[in-house]
Amino acid sequence: MAQSNSLHVSVGILGICGGSLLLLVNKYASSSERDFIPHTALGILLLIIAALLAYAGVRRSLSSAQLFSSLCLTVSALWCGSGLVYILVGYGVLQPAELKSSLVPGLAAFTLALLIIGSVALIVKKAVLSLIAVGISLACAHQIAGLSAAGFGQSAAAANYLLVCLVGLYFGFGRLLSTITRGKVEPPGTGLRRKAELKTKQNQGCSSAVSVGLVMNLLSASVLACPLLGVVPQLSAGHVPWLWTAGVFQLGMCILFYRAMDTLAATFYGFAALLKFAEGYSALLSFYSIQPFSPVPFPVIFSVLFSILALFSCQKSLLEGLYQLFFTAYCIAIAAQPQGFFQGGTQGVQAAIFVASAGMLLVTTFNMVSSTLIPTGQGYFKALVTRMQGLTHRAHDKELHTPHLGYSKYADGEVLGHACSVLAAFAVTATVGEKNPLSVLVLPWVVVAGGALQLLCGTVAFARGKTFESTVFILYGVMWTVWGLTRYGGLYGETRSFNLAVGIISFMLFNSLVTTAALFLNIAWFVYALTFQLILISFLLDAVGALPYGYDIGVTIIFGLVSFYCFLGHIFNSTFQSPQIPFGEPLVKLSGFGGGAHVCPHVPARKATSVQQIAEIMKNGGICGMPTDTVYVLVAACNRPNAVVKAYKVKKQAQDRPMSLWISSIKQLEPVRHLLSPLLLDFMEAAWPSSISMVIPRGPWMDTFGLGDAAKHIGTPQSIAIRNPDCAVATHLINLVGPIAVTSANPTGEADTTHHNQVYAKLGDKVDGVLCDGPSPENIASTVVDCTKIETGHIGFFRVGLIPKSKVLQIFEEVQRRHLKGQTNPAFEYDVHPPDTQRDLSSGEDNTTESGRGTGSSSPSTVSPEQSPVLRNGS
Repeated sequence: MAQSNSLHVSVGILGICGGSLLLLVNKYASSSERDFIPHTALGILLLIIAALLAYAGVRRSLSSAQLFSSLCLTVSALWCGSGLVYILVGYGVLQPAELKSSLVPGLAAFTLALLIIGSVALIVKKAVLSLIAVGISLACAHQIAGLSAAGFGQSAAAANYLLVCLVGLYFGFGRLLSTITRGKVEPPGTGLRRKAELKTKQNQGCSSAVSVGLVMNLLSASVLACPLLGVVPQLSAGHVPWLWTAGVFQLGMCILFYRAMDTLAATFYGFAALLKFAEGYSALLSFYSIQPFSPVPFPVIFSVLFSILALFSCQKSLLEGLYQLFFTAYCIAIAAQPQGFFQGGTQGVQAAIFVASAGMLLVTTFNMVSSTLIPTGQGYFKALVTRMQGLTHRAHDKELHTPHLGYSKYADGEVLGHACSVLAAFAVTATVGEKNPLSVLVLPWVVVAGGALQLLCGTVAFARGKTFESTVFILYGVMWTVWGLTRYGGLYGETRSFNLAVGIISFMLFNSLVTTAALFLNIAWFVYALTFQLILISFLLDAVGALPYGYDIGVTIIFGLVSFYCFLGHIFNSTFQSPQIPFGEPLVKLSGFGGGAHVCPHVPARKATSVQQIAEIMKNGGICGMPTDTVYVLVAACNRPNAVVKAYKVKKQAQDRPMSLWISSIKQLEPVRHLLSPLLLDFMEAAWPSSISMVIPRGPWMDTFGLGDAAKHIGTPQSIAIRNPDCAVATHLINLVGPIAVTSANPTGEADTTHHNQVYAKLGDKVDGVLCDGPSPENIASTVVDCTKIETGHIGFFRVGLIPKSKVLQIFEEVQRRHLKGQTNPAFEYDVHPPDTQRDLSSGEDNTTESGRGTGSSSPSTVSPEQSPVLRNGS
């Protein structure tokens, strides 16, 4: 982990140095007549460096290095936006004379943002980060001066970038010296945060994402406020890169907030990203000399959603709720003026948002790195709710977003998903009339809100194991995108197409299946899917030219109201424990269906208490699903024969694919060590734990594990496969219940199970519990080694899987060499040595799936010394 963190920090610092060096050379070598690096090449290089910085920033954000992450992501957005502007100039989309008006609003925003980050870094004594942030901030300020007056400020900007390069070089040298000396010599300011320092009070789960999201709001506010202040003539195509860069980064922050289990923040930055894309779309229309027109219904609905979100965000802090109210005012301003983003009222609200975002950025950045916090009004919402009778506030806990089938790294995305349905539905109620469809500001709302954001919510739902919800959001997202581009993208025209009607009918068939599936979930989802079917019917009637007047507006309003109810229900129910806004019971209930209300326990494998719970189930004769280092398996305790028989029947085991035996360590073979060959035991010790299963002859020694008559289900009449998995969860469970019988967690003939949700999906309520660990780390089976003739000096291979054949042979040959020299492993020495016995055991590494058949020729190491048989008969 330390090496990984060091790598990400190094990538970030070197990326900043590389970009600074690039701009340094360009500033020093360019003249007023000619640029040293062509605009296109400069833009592409900046985009590459911005991508590296974004990677380093996101990775460090996930490891709680908030200030460094904020710096990397902010600089990444700066160079991404400016790089796109340079590319547009290089390709002739923008004229060189437009470079100033295109760059200045973005550079002004980043000048202030980086100055705030640098000042906070200085306060908390992060000298390297402070110098880098302030240096780039001053470089942006001097670049603005250079654009305003030719030849002025370019050398100063280059000098600031030189300072950044020198600081980066110092940091790189310090990290190299620390690595060489193994941490004994570490220049000041170059050390990475130690675990002890991580105990500094952190105010939020993903504070770096908050800071970067605020920087993006600052950026868009600067772009829209500059025309009002006379800094630039008007909103133009040169501002699109800045606005869409802000939108893309805020979508990224939205995903990070879902990972931080913060649904409210993720929803807010999803909304904010939507505004950025709409602003950029309006600016893009000016390139084609199209005057955008903003219909009234949509911004009003958007302001209502922002108001509700601001109200519920007060539970985090009053400051955050008040800040979000600025966006409510912004949406009202858009609705009040038909030209939207080009008029003074809208731009004036953005000027206020600029000031508010700067203040929020200062407070948030300071609080995330300092133990002394600036008050933000936390706790007032909870105190108010406590005094209100009938309301019980739900404690904020990551377990709030734990799905009933295991756990997920993401919070629930249904709040944003239903909000996007509301936005898309009310957006399509706008009529185009005689206007150019591109000029009516509907396309970004439908395509981005109904399309892109719903697809994002669908992927989040899929990551949470919510198959139905992910299907709905993805299907509807595709439909909104296709219909929006067709109807409002200028592709529809005056003609109606039979081909378009066929496509809509296909969507209707898919949605019919969704509507049927919703019968088994709850009433709200059924009504949601059914009303969307009515919208699809309106699309179909419009495509064939038979749409009744007002039908499309009526059904979209109904769907929008149903979506609003679902949005309000999810955000309310996630905030209050009681009362709850009802979604209704399933309309159809069948055995094994009905929303998963009676499924077996699905508990996270990362918790020791969860493993103990599954162990108790197994001790009581239950069978459970369990993760390994390959795929999920179905397990039963060997000392519970009835459970082994049950697992065999549930699996519908084929005779040629028997169950295998797993142990947690060689020590569990202690009772039968006198029945096993020292060479075999030594090979086990050397090869385990790892993804190696060993097929050995069966014998009376298996009676020791309490299998009874169930022993016939493990292995074949001649042999069994035994294994010591290289999986902490599996090892801990086996330590608690003893050796286990194992088979793959899927019916015979079906594909391997690679996610905990698939265990219940494939085996149903026949399983008594599932340990959940998300996707399987490997989809490759174990290596199955034939050890039935190991005493002859030969081993064979039934299957070569995760561990290569050469590695297994290398381990075996090393064990043989030790035995030739008469060396034995003392792990299985008797406390009192029998006179005629040698004891030997060895250690190793293994983790694999159940035994499988295959063909294999033995690949020998040549020695077969005088040793006892592989299995010694004895009572």
